[in-house]
Amino acid sequence: MSENTHDKLPIRMLHDRILVRTDTPEGERRSGGGILIPATAAVGRRLAWAEVVAVGQNVRTVEIGDRVLYDPEDRAEVEVRGVAYVLMRERDLHAVAADRFQSADSTGLYL
Repeated sequence: MSENTHDKLPIRMLHDRILVRTDTPEGERRSGGGILIPATAAVGRRLAWAEVVAVGQNVRTVEIGDRVLYDPEDRAEVEVRGVAYVLMRERDLHAVAADRFQSADSTGLYL
């Protein structure tokens, strides 16, 4: 889905809520070495990255287009126009990665 489509989402987030789209679908994934890991493989607690597509008026540290790190176990899913999104509170984020942080003296992550 293009960013222009995200801009036209028929939704307005309230308070400190954030709507994100996950980077990869649930299921099989590949390791850094290219090994296919099946969806049924047991792994430890693993955080996931997602792109922010909408934010509430009380969100202070995240903007639309940022990539955020969150715990997939603490999420609420919602479908808008046939696309699955994850709804969460700003306080449930672990890190934020954005181009605007490159100009500052930082690692690129807001912790």
